[in-house]
Amino acid sequence: MFLENPINHSKPRGWIEVICGSMFSGKTEELIRRLKRAKIAKQKVEIFKPEIDKRYDELNVVSHDANAILSTPVPASSNILLLANDVDVVGIDEAQFFDSELTNVCNHLASRGIRVIVAGLDMDYLGKPFGPMPALLATAEYITKVHAICMSCGNLANHSHRVVHNDKLVLLGEKDAYEPLCRSCFEEKKKINTEQ
Repeated sequence: MFLENPINHSKPRGWIEVICGSMFSGKTEELIRRLKRAKIAKQKVEIFKPEIDKRYDELNVVSHDANAILSTPVPASSNILLLANDVDVVGIDEAQFFDSELTNVCNHLASRGIRVIVAGLDMDYLGKPFGPMPALLATAEYITKVHAICMSCGNLANHSHRVVHNDKLVLLGEKDAYEPLCRSCFEEKKKINTEQ
């Protein structure tokens, strides 16, 4: 019998899924949803987040809607390889805050047969590719881009506009520091900010 799409069960079946978008677009919510479904399916799941992200909780990955799942904070992406043993699924939140080695870590895990689900901002507050996210997007098998709603016009938003004056690339904040904007509203506010 000929199978059009045969599956080779003798090879590891790992892969990388990336969930990206602006702030307030539901990235972490989607990550938590996928990880909880894997747990319901009795898969062994391990979740990691950068040690610097303590906005909502020291240990839990928490969405803006207060949905949470227990995680392990790590100082560097290499720690994930050390801690992700005997698991089926690895979840990683706030990927943009990790070092550039994260892409190699994710590829190594996927090559070991692990499903890797990564969530993070694809662009920084200036609208430029953020941290290891471009490399992750290039190597991932599956990509989901989620959108917020533009706070200025109501269109789909894909930019995280910083509303406080601070030039640091990494500035942890919530609605007090950022607002989601569409492309045209982001460009408009960026132009106003450069003229001031």
